Order: sequence, then structure tokens, then C-alpha cells
Amino acid sequence: MEIQKLEAIIEAILFTMGESVELSKIAAAIEHDEETTKKLIHNMMDRYEKEDRGIKIVELENSYQMCTKKEMYEYLIRIARQPKKHNLSEVLLETLSIIAYKQPITKLEIEKIRGVKSDHAVNKLVEYNLIHELGRLDAPGRPLLFGTTEEFLRAFGVQSIDELPLINQEQVEGFKAEAEEEVQLKLDV
Repeated sequence: MEIQKLEAIIEAILFTMGESVELSKIAAAIEHDEETTKKLIHNMMDRYEKEDRGIKIVELENSYQMCTKKEMYEYLIRIARQPKKHNLSEVLLETLSIIAYKQPITKLEIEKIRGVKSDHAVNKLVEYNLIHELGRLDAPGRPLLFGTTEEFLRAFGVQSIDELPLINQEQVEGFKAEAEEEVQLKLDV
């Protein structure tokens, strides 16, 4: 196998693993002895340095790891600080809609409307900063109350929840009827 191909394999291994990989394992993967493998890696290290790349290979007690050069950290921080766009699944959108229109609302009330457990959806929406805890309901067990955040308003382009589209009552009745038919079909089976 040619040197360029061997280096490409080593590069792929180090990039994919993300942590240090023992020289012996790299040598076994490319089917060469450790001395040859070490020379290949050191050639790559020299070339990365000479070409002034953003990454480098470091040696750690007979293991090697690919990492970012320190002088690139400020650029990584710039990227990390940019807000992330989250794709909301149908489950998350459904849960978020219920919270937006019924807030303040407990998880039990959300689950009653959805008909399924909503722990994961609620936790994800909290993680995405679209909803937050508003306090506790003054009832047995003191369940948490949830409501939307300012981030929710920004994400959906409204200044307040009062600007959310009105719910079409005819559609709501249609959805209720469909749900009741579905439940009845399941009971009949």
C-alpha cells in the first residue's frame, strides 16, 4: 500500500477516535510494524506543522491523538457562542403548542392532553430554553408548572403569547372526534 493511503488511514483513525490511540493498535490497523507506523505518524506531524494547519497530532506515552492547535481556540469559541438552531420533532412541537396555549401547565396535564408520557419532550424543550419552570402548583405533590420563555417568543417571531394564532374551535372538535374514534377502535379490537 502506498504511503499516502497509509497516512490517510492513520488520519481517519485519529480523527474518528477523538482520543489517543496506542501505536500498536494503529500499526495493527494498517498492517505494518510499529517502527514504520511511528515514522509515518511523525512525517504527518511534521507536514501538518509545516503546512500551518489548524490541527496537529500529539504523542502521549506511545499513543497518538489528533487535536486542534491552541492558536485556533478563539475561533472555536466564536462558533460555540453562536446560538444553535434546534429542529423540533412533531412530538416536541405538539408538546410546545400545548404549553404555549395552556400555560401555566403541569406535566401531568400535558400528558393528559397528549395521552402519552411527556418527560422526554418537556426535558428537551427546557434544554432548548423554549420553556421553563414557573413555580409549583398549590396542590398535593406540588407539581411543577411550565410556561414559555423569551427565547420561545424570539424563535416564533411574536412579542407575547397573546400574538399566537387563535385556535379554530371547529378543528379542535374535529380532532377530538378523531381521537375518540381511534380510542373506540382500539377498545373494539
